[in-house]
Amino acid sequence: MRLDDEEMSDNVEKRTGGGMRNIGIGGGIGGIIIIVLALLFKQDPQQVMQAVQQGQGSGQGQETAEKLTKENASPFEIMSAKVLRSTERVWKQEFQQKNKNYEIPRMVSFQKGTESGCGFAESAMGPFYCPADHRVYLDVSFFDELEQQFGVKGDFAKAYVIAHEVGHHVQNLLGISGRMQAMRSRMSEKEYNKLSVMLELQADFLAGVWANQANKIRPFLDPGDIESGLNAASAVGDDRLQQASTGQVVPDAFTHGTSAQRMFWFKKGFESGDVSQGDTGIGLGSW
Repeated sequence: MRLDDEEMSDNVEKRTGGGMRNIGIGGGIGGIIIIVLALLFKQDPQQVMQAVQQGQGSGQGQETAEKLTKENASPFEIMSAKVLRSTERVWKQEFQQKNKNYEIPRMVSFQKGTESGCGFAESAMGPFYCPADHRVYLDVSFFDELEQQFGVKGDFAKAYVIAHEVGHHVQNLLGISGRMQAMRSRMSEKEYNKLSVMLELQADFLAGVWANQANKIRPFLDPGDIESGLNAASAVGDDRLQQASTGQVVPDAFTHGTSAQRMFWFKKGFESGDVSQGDTGIGLGSW
């Protein structure tokens, strides 16, 4: 993935010194690793946050925040800021074509833990989008773990994660996420899980649309990049995660989609580059 000519987004905040609250989840580190992967693309983390915050005590320290710059950023943070800038360009253009205004999201780079509009964010939660404050939260150390422990390699695999979370922001702006939340109280867990899968698959599709359009505006893809993205999508399929953690697959408990579904929708978004083809069953909101 070639991003040398891409500038960094001005909308990235670097937070340091935040503490980490202990996580009261059974299963030891193995259980936490499974939870990390299961939550990798979670759009609505409030309920999970409430669960992980029921651990013992709090190790929060004094947190500081500053604008991310080349001088204070790690190589991964620079790459992430460039990917965010690329999503800003693509979605601004896509919204303008529909006579809509694209509200640029902010991204927060942190380690161990930080406060968000959706509650306290732990490293074990993985990257997420918070609709309450329109921010994407990325724990830098999580991506190191993703590569070292789970074999998900390549910058484009990481870019796919970021683009997926920005996809949730697009859904939020179009009213799709809000409509789903309004329906939540009227549904059983099984019924809502089906909607959640549709939402997540659509975010995968939107990540593919971004890759398509960004590569047209400013070519950056190298051979193997899309395969890297597809491998990342496959790695976090509900069927694969359930099989690895429990030895069995329970479709009614799916919240993100199977590996095959996630790969299919990302690939469809990339090959079509057309948002209008992204109705996974929940509509396209105000698009």
